[in-house]
Amino acid sequence: MFKEAKLPPGFPQPGPVDEVIVKEYPGYRAARTTPPAGARDPSSAMFNPLFNHIKKNQVKMTVPVEMTYTDAAATQPADQQPQPINMAFLYERPDQGTTGKDGNIEVLDLPAVTVLSVTIRGNYNPRTFAAGMKKLHDYLDAHPGQFTVAGPPRYLAYNSPMIPWFWRVGEVQIPVTTKK
Repeated sequence: MFKEAKLPPGFPQPGPVDEVIVKEYPGYRAARTTPPAGARDPSSAMFNPLFNHIKKNQVKMTVPVEMTYTDAAATQPADQQPQPINMAFLYERPDQGTTGKDGNIEVLDLPAVTVLSVTIRGNYNPRTFAAGMKKLHDYLDAHPGQFTVAGPPRYLAYNSPMIPWFWRVGEVQIPVTTKK
């Protein structure tokens, strides 16, 4: 019904919805930016420069779009509206283009990562992010000693704005290492 962008090679599909699982992601190349100081809507302020970057460099749009948050956002109440500290568009392949700076866009290679992930359905907003984080923290609490948090939370957005809100899926994730 809707044609969506493809995943980079080796990236797992989103899902299952509302179930916390461990996922493995391969290393990848991404174009990343931060919001300009004072941006009223940081996500929108980052999206257009990234879109212009991939268009200029003939990189096809892929999914997910990655938004990273501060460590504090992981425990922030939803009414405080956590905002992403950066946004990244993933390149089609890890060997595509070159790394480096392009204005306030940085193209960089990111390492493979293990995450705790929960797929959420619906429109993305701070309440949804907070609900996803609660599920991940509840899972960590129910599995003491099995995981160590290894980085700040992130949100992976899979659908374009043309997809009705009730069909959209995204993933709230926390990078982890597993304890043996």
